[in-house]
Amino acid sequence: MTSPVEQPVDGLPGLDPRWSRFLTVADASGQPRRWHVLDNGVGADGGPVEGTMLCVHGNPTWSYLWRRFLSEAPAGWRVVAVDQLGMGWSTRRAPARRLGDRIDDLGRLTDALDLQGPVVLAAHDWGGLVGLGWALEHREQLAGVVLTNTAVFQPLDQPFSALIRLARTPALRQLVCVTTPTFVQGAAALSRPSLDRDVRRALAGPYADASERAAIGDFVADVPLERHHPSRLRMEQVAEGIRDLDVPALLLWGGRDPVFTDLHLADLVDRLPHADVHRFGRASHLVTEDVPETAEIAWRWVDSRVATAGAAPSERPPAQVDRSALWAPISERATSSPDAPAVVELHDGVVSRTSFGELEQGIVDLAHGLVDLGVRRGDRVAVLVTPGLGLTTAVFACWRVGAVVVVADAGLGVRGMAHALRGARPDHVIGIPKAVAALDALRVPGRRIVAGDVSAPVGAVLRHPASVTSLTVRGGVLRTQGAVLPDLGGTDEDVAVFFTSGATGPAKGVVYRAAQLQGQVARLAGLYAGDRDDAWVAAFPLFSLYGPAMGTAAAVPDMDPTRAGTLTASALADAAAAVDGRVVFASPAALRNVVATAGALTDAQREALTRVRVLMSAGAPVPVGLLRRVQALVPNADLHTPYGMTEVLPVADITLPGIEAAGAGDGVCVGLPVPGVTVRLAPLDATGRATGELTTQAGVTGEILVDADHRKQRYDRLWATERASSRDPGHHRTGDVGHLDDEGRLWVEGRLVHVLSTPDGPLTPVGVEQRVETLPEVASAAVVGVGPAGTQQVVVVVVPVAGASARRPLAAGALAAAVREVAGVDVAAVLAVPALPTDIRHNSKIDRAAVRAWASRVLTGERAGRLA
Repeated sequence: MTSPVEQPVDGLPGLDPRWSRFLTVADASGQPRRWHVLDNGVGADGGPVEGTMLCVHGNPTWSYLWRRFLSEAPAGWRVVAVDQLGMGWSTRRAPARRLGDRIDDLGRLTDALDLQGPVVLAAHDWGGLVGLGWALEHREQLAGVVLTNTAVFQPLDQPFSALIRLARTPALRQLVCVTTPTFVQGAAALSRPSLDRDVRRALAGPYADASERAAIGDFVADVPLERHHPSRLRMEQVAEGIRDLDVPALLLWGGRDPVFTDLHLADLVDRLPHADVHRFGRASHLVTEDVPETAEIAWRWVDSRVATAGAAPSERPPAQVDRSALWAPISERATSSPDAPAVVELHDGVVSRTSFGELEQGIVDLAHGLVDLGVRRGDRVAVLVTPGLGLTTAVFACWRVGAVVVVADAGLGVRGMAHALRGARPDHVIGIPKAVAALDALRVPGRRIVAGDVSAPVGAVLRHPASVTSLTVRGGVLRTQGAVLPDLGGTDEDVAVFFTSGATGPAKGVVYRAAQLQGQVARLAGLYAGDRDDAWVAAFPLFSLYGPAMGTAAAVPDMDPTRAGTLTASALADAAAAVDGRVVFASPAALRNVVATAGALTDAQREALTRVRVLMSAGAPVPVGLLRRVQALVPNADLHTPYGMTEVLPVADITLPGIEAAGAGDGVCVGLPVPGVTVRLAPLDATGRATGELTTQAGVTGEILVDADHRKQRYDRLWATERASSRDPGHHRTGDVGHLDDEGRLWVEGRLVHVLSTPDGPLTPVGVEQRVETLPEVASAAVVGVGPAGTQQVVVVVVPVAGASARRPLAAGALAAAVREVAGVDVAAVLAVPALPTDIRHNSKIDRAAVRAWASRVLTGERAGRLA
C-alpha cells in the first residue's frame, strides 16, 4: 500500500506534491523498510498503462532529480522515481547498504509497486549501477535504458575522480559527507550554469541535518575502487552482464563532469555499442538540471525507439562502395605523371613543392607506419596539422588504413577545438608539437603522434611520443619488405568527422561515410574543376584537400589559417603563380583583406591573377560590392558564391552576373540547386517555428531542407540534434530560413534561431540588414528582436563607417532616421557599435545571439559592456 507523503515536499519548484507517496517493503533480512517514491499514478484507477519509466537517483541526490520526467510523461506512461534506502525521504534507519543490497532492495520495491507494461530504466550517478543490476534481473520487463552520467566499471589502473577519492578517505569521509553538508552542496555546485537557489535548496532538503546524511557517507564508502572491495565483484558482474542487453539504450551525458568523465562514457559505449548518445559539451554532472530539455529528449527517444521500436531516420544502411576512390586520383597521378606538383606551400618567401609521386609514397609509408603502431580500421584519428603537405599526407594515410579522420580546424579557437575533440574522443591524435603538447591540459584523449620538429621544452612535455617522421621511415622499411596495407573491402563505413563553425552554438561533429564524401568531391569537381591542370589555391584549411582528391595540385598561400583576414593580395597571387592556379577558394573575410591590400601587387602578381578561371567564396554572405572589387583583380574568372554547409556541400550555386541579374530581394540569392540536389521549405508559423508541410512553392518563407545523396550520415554523439535535423526522411534540415523565387532560385534570409517573433508575425533578419547596409554611412548591420516571443521589437545595430563610441550606444539622430527610412519595418531602436561579433572560423558570420543579449541590456538600462 502507498500513502500520501508526510514530509515537507510542498512548494518545491517543479514537483507536484500529489506524486509523493510512501510504502513499506521488507528487505532481504525480513525487516520492513519505509520507502518514498514519486509516482505520477498512471494506472492507479485501473486505466491502461502503456509502459513505466523507473527512475533511480545516485548520491547525494533524490527522486526530485527526475521531476521533469514525471511532468513531461506522455499519456499512458507511469513514472516512478524512487528514493533509495537511507536517501531522500526514505527511511534513515536501514543499516549501511552495499551494491548488492541496493540492487536487491530495488527489486523488492518494484515487485511491491507492481510495475505494468514494458519498463524503461532511467538512472544517474551510482544509480546507474544499481538500476542496471536490477535490469539484468528483470529482463522480461525491460524495454529500454536511459543513462545519465554514470558508470558501471572503474578499471584498477585508471584514475577516478579526485573529489570522490578524497571524500572516501577515512579521515575526511565522516566530516565531508555526514558531519557537514559539504558533499551535498558540492554536487549541486558542479552544475553549469549555476542552479537556481530554490532548486539547490530542494536537492539538499532531505539532508539538512547530520543525522540524515549517514547514507551519503556509506554510499561513498561503497564505491568499489579497490581490487578486494566488498562490492567489486558485484560491480564486475553488472558491468559484464550488460554487454548482452539487447534493448534500446540512450546515453545523455554532461561533458564537463569531473566525476563521471568521457572515459566512463566510452566504457558504456563499448559495453552498449548499439546505444544512442547525446553528449552535452557544456553540461556537468547533474545533466538533467544543467539541460532541462533532457526529459523531453528522453521521452522523444522512448517514442521513437521503445514505443514504436523504430530505427533512427537518418541511418542509411551501409552501401557497397570502392573506398579506394578517395585516394585513387593521387595514385593515378603518381603513376601517370609522378613529377607533377601535388601540394605547394608558401611561407615567409619560401616555396615548398611536393610531387604526386612523392605524395603517394609519403602517404603509403605513413599508412604502413600507422598500422605498425596499432592504428586499426574504424579507429578515430584526430588530425591537428596545418594545411598543406602534413595535413594531406596524414588524412589520406588514415583513409588508406580504414581509420576515421577527425578534423577540428584551428579556426574554432582553443576552447572550441577542445570541446570538439573531447566529444569526438579520438583513439589517436596526429598534431603539430604545440598542439600535441596542449592535449593533456585540454583533456583530449588518444595516443599522441607528433608531426614536425620538436623543440627541447616541448619534447619534455610530450614525453617521447611517436612521430610522423619515425612512422614514415618505419613504414618505408615495411613497404620494401613486402608489407601489404589492410584490405578494406567494399562496405561503406565512416571515414571522417568534420566540425561545424560553432557560429550558432558549440561546434557539432558531422560524420561522413566514404560514398558521401566521394559524392561531395565529385560534385565540386563537376562544378568548378575543368581538368587536372586546373590547380587549386585553397585559402581555407579543408579545401587544401580537394585538389589532391581530384588529382590536381593544391597551393596553400602564406597566411594564418586561423585568421582568414590575414590573406593578402600578394600572398594569393604568389600562391596562384606557384601552381598556375586556376581555381581559388577564399572566405569573404579573406577577400576583404585581399581587396584592401591590392595596392601592393606587382605587375607579375597581377598577371598571375589574370589566369584564375574560377573564384569561389562561401561561409557567409558575400556583398556584391566586394565581389565587384575582387572581379577587378581576377578579370578572367567566374566568381561563384556556392551555398552549402558542413552537413551538405554544395547545395546551390550562383555567379556574380547571376547575383546582379537577380537584383535586390528579401535575403541573399544563392542561386539554383546544383545537379542532384532538391531544396524544399518547411513554412514558418505565426511564432516563427518551421512547422508547415514541405513545399517548393515560390515566395514561401521557411526552413531550408536539402535532399542530396552527399549529405552527412549523422551528427556525432548528438542523438537529439540528429533526429531533429533528419526527421523528414531523406532530408537535412539546415537551420537556415529562406524562400524560392519563380525561377527556382534559393534566397537565404538568415538562421531559424534568429527569426524575430514580432506582433505582426515572424520577421527574418537578412533582408532588413541588406537594406540598411545600402546606406553609405553604414559599414554593416545586425537586426535582432528584443522582448518576449510574440511581442519582440525590432532593433537595428549598425557599425557606422565613421566609427562609433562603445560608451554611447544610441545611434545619432540623423543615422537612426536614415536606418528607419530604408528598413521597411517598424524599428524600435537603432544602436551603433565599433564592431559586430563574428565567428572565429570565417570571421564573417554575425553572432546575433550576442548582439540580441547586448541590445537587451542596453535598452533595459543594465550595464551592457562591450559587444565586440
